[in-house]
Amino acid sequence: MFRRSRTPRRQRRRRESVASSTYDYASVRELVTGRGFTPHIRTRGEDIKLKLRTPGWRARRWVVEACHSWLNRNRALLIRWSKKDENHLALLQLASGLIAFKKAHAARLALAQPG
Repeated sequence: MFRRSRTPRRQRRRRESVASSTYDYASVRELVTGRGFTPHIRTRGEDIKLKLRTPGWRARRWVVEACHSWLNRNRALLIRWSKKDENHLALLQLASGLIAFKKAHAARLALAQPG
């Protein structure tokens, strides 16, 4: 005989929406609320106020934005010069490998420093 577990099969998901100040409009807030989500939208100018108050403050970037920034440092990827898809994919993989190698090397150097 099997016993049923006490936890329900479906856990209730948190219905929240996080957005940047680009979406700080009443119509967007109403749309998000109307769909059953709790909006977490920064107001316009909030980042500037934080920047002025906190020394050394840097804006948070999404992981995708940071990766695109790193990849765009390679000129052949910024403007697609290669006509073949295979060549472009090879350049993407090479650039990604170089980025990973540089990050790993920097992390290893940071760990090796005394203090």
